[in-house]
Amino acid sequence: FQKKNPDIEIDPALDSLGYEKTFTNRFLYTRAEVATSLFKKEEREKYKSDLLSYGSVSLFIFLPFFTLFLKFFYIRRKFTYVDHLIFVFHTQTVFFMLLTILYLISFFTKVEQAWIFIALFLLYLIIAMKKFYEQGYIKTFIKFCLLNMVYLFLGFIGIAFVFLISFALY
Repeated sequence: FQKKNPDIEIDPALDSLGYEKTFTNRFLYTRAEVATSLFKKEEREKYKSDLLSYGSVSLFIFLPFFTLFLKFFYIRRKFTYVDHLIFVFHTQTVFFMLLTILYLISFFTKVEQAWIFIALFLLYLIIAMKKFYEQGYIKTFIKFCLLNMVYLFLGFIGIAFVFLISFALY
């Protein structure tokens, strides 16, 4: 209906579709308008830009939650929550520095090697965990693997949440 009648207002559209004029129906109709507009390239690019903007903010929102998992994994150690948080901010800074370097390299050479970025960051992360927490290689590797699984799980939840929020606010 929205594709056939792109210029119709919400209330007449809901009347002609036979729906009540409730908040939920108005919201869903406006989201249908947004979904239809995403078929246009310029709208899709604007949405991707907004999604990236929300994504970078959400990374910093999820960092305290990830820090909480670090605290649980190293509960017997004498580190405070703030110590873990500083470690997480430090590793995220390296993450963004490597991402910037990757972006600059791909911008000037038109070659994207994301796997090198991922490998460098993971190598840095396991070395940083070994040095910061001062545990053996095997224990560090096991905790590294478990924490990465937790981080991926939180990441998927975060991506879904950011996608839904950005779609609702677009």
